[in-house]
Amino acid sequence: MANDKQFKLKTKYVATRGVKEYRETIVQWVTPPDTVLEIGCAWGTTTTLIAAQCHKVIGTDISPEVIARAREQHPHLRFEVLDAYDVLSALGFGKQFTKVYIDVSGLSGYRSLLDLIALLNMYATILQPEAIVVKSGALKQFAGQCIAWQSPFARSGPLEESSDARRGKGEEGIGCGG
Repeated sequence: MANDKQFKLKTKYVATRGVKEYRETIVQWVTPPDTVLEIGCAWGTTTTLIAAQCHKVIGTDISPEVIARAREQHPHLRFEVLDAYDVLSALGFGKQFTKVYIDVSGLSGYRSLLDLIALLNMYATILQPEAIVVKSGALKQFAGQCIAWQSPFARSGPLEESSDARRGKGEEGIGCGG
């Protein structure tokens, strides 16, 4: 049985396929008051695009060499070494991130879909951003096939319906009869 406190996060997830789509989201999702964390920034190209739209951005990558190059190419921006799976270290940046951008190449295939979902939930739970934009064709494909079911038997009070009501019995005109 599901816990009523599960998945009550308010974070929106935006799944994109490829760098072009990932970057196209910036003008719609990033606003002047935002503080953005970019995970997997590489040399900082996308970080500079985000910076033009928001109050503050921090670009991160797991590679110290890549971060050194990003700092060299974009000295006016902040870049830090961060392992994407070390969510608690992101708290050490001392910022309340309103948006998170994630471009981690290893999370693009179907085999890593569960890892990606776990990562998204960790960031949503710990940082509580308004939105997480992620570059993952597998996630976009999967999400595009999902439909959020709206039960016609939604709970109206603190008690669940009886098992007969859940099966469609006990209410005229609902269910298969019998």
